[in-house]
Amino acid sequence: MSTEPLPATWRGLVDDAAIFPPGDAPLHQASAAHAERRHAPYADLVGTFVARDTDIPLLRGTPLALSVVVTGGAGQVAGAAGLGRKLHVAIEGLEIALRDPADPVGAARRVVAAVDAARAEGVLDDHVPVFVEIPASCPEPLWLAAADEVAAAEHRLKLRTGGLEAHAFPPATTLAGWIDAALDRETPFKCTAGLHRAVRHTGEDGFDHHGFLNVLVATRQAFDGSSPDEVAGVLDEREPAVLVESARDLDLAGARRWFTSFGSCSVSEPLDDLLQLGLVG
Repeated sequence: MSTEPLPATWRGLVDDAAIFPPGDAPLHQASAAHAERRHAPYADLVGTFVARDTDIPLLRGTPLALSVVVTGGAGQVAGAAGLGRKLHVAIEGLEIALRDPADPVGAARRVVAAVDAARAEGVLDDHVPVFVEIPASCPEPLWLAAADEVAAAEHRLKLRTGGLEAHAFPPATTLAGWIDAALDRETPFKCTAGLHRAVRHTGEDGFDHHGFLNVLVATRQAFDGSSPDEVAGVLDEREPAVLVESARDLDLAGARRWFTSFGSCSVSEPLDDLLQLGLVG
């Protein structure tokens, strides 16, 4: 197995979300495995370790770079960041879901204000990106208006691409619209849930799962001017050879400026797919 640095396209692509469903690995087991991966072949593929804000006390003093999921509303932002600083936990990302689907714009503004306050108090460093998840159930005009608030504050979007129930998997047309909205606002995004395999497929759960290679190619093509329908077609593509050919022809490293990473409860499955498809050697 290679110990050479990976091409820029694949570096830090997979955030290690082993403690989240459906993996549900015990925290200390998952954090120890993550630390080992930092020194393993293909370590460059792995980004941050994703944990909940409630896990911070249990990770005290660990040398891990964390993406911290805020489990409550905007009012918990400063507390999570402050606890991380107090316990010497390296927070390298914050992720928060808007909790008011009826008023996502107001919820987004409250998150922006909370992040500004945490930065002003010195508990959240300016370089730490904040990823905001807008409820998928929001009507499109409200979703886009909330995205405007996120973009205006120079935060990032978090797109939910799967889960434990069918409704958590957005249709290709919806995901294409989200990608288009992010690019239109020059807003980077990460994806979460259901994206652990490279190519779109039907999983053992019976749900149609998006593929991370589909999303990466779709992001590049959307940036290059493809229509939303064309982008949705890329997201729906199930033939690996078609996607691999596109991956070799396109500047996917450039697309990583926008599609920054995805959280996965498995790191081995994305790596296995990349090896099998011949995209890493």
